[in-house]
Amino acid sequence: MSDEERERWDRKYREAGAGTGEPSAALVELARWLPEKGRALDVAGGAGANAAWLARRGLEVTLVDVSEVGLRLAAAHAEGSGVALTRVRADLERDPLPPGPWALVLCCCYLQRGLVPRIAEGLEPGGRLVWIHPTVENLERHESPGPRFLLQPGEAARLGVAAGLRVRWSE
Repeated sequence: MSDEERERWDRKYREAGAGTGEPSAALVELARWLPEKGRALDVAGGAGANAAWLARRGLEVTLVDVSEVGLRLAAAHAEGSGVALTRVRADLERDPLPPGPWALVLCCCYLQRGLVPRIAEGLEPGGRLVWIHPTVENLERHESPGPRFLLQPGEAARLGVAAGLRVRWSE
């Protein structure tokens, strides 16, 4: 990731401010299928709303993100929620994922297709990947993000199967 892109993410999180944001509604809808103990990895977790929610459910959560500002906000979010988070600053286009094994890996609105096999390798037996990401059909409702940052319909399932994962649900 370029320095310009990293600065853009820092600026985005700085403008959003501390303590803002709720967990993804899609993630909350999946609650009954998610583990409540074990280790969880929040990939590109930003300001930590999803990570704090997972930690409140009983998981030991590591959040990895490129933005130092996002990681500071995640720490504040966790503290305000009364939970602990491990935070790792990494550029996932160059740096490895934090080592597993993981009972749960969450990837919400971050697209790096080549990361799926790396995530699959870090899952513990029976571990789950929850990947929440819009497809190009999103362009029917919103002009942003552009097609380069969107999945094709069914692509997430194909990437998961190619990485050796058993896909339970995809839309």
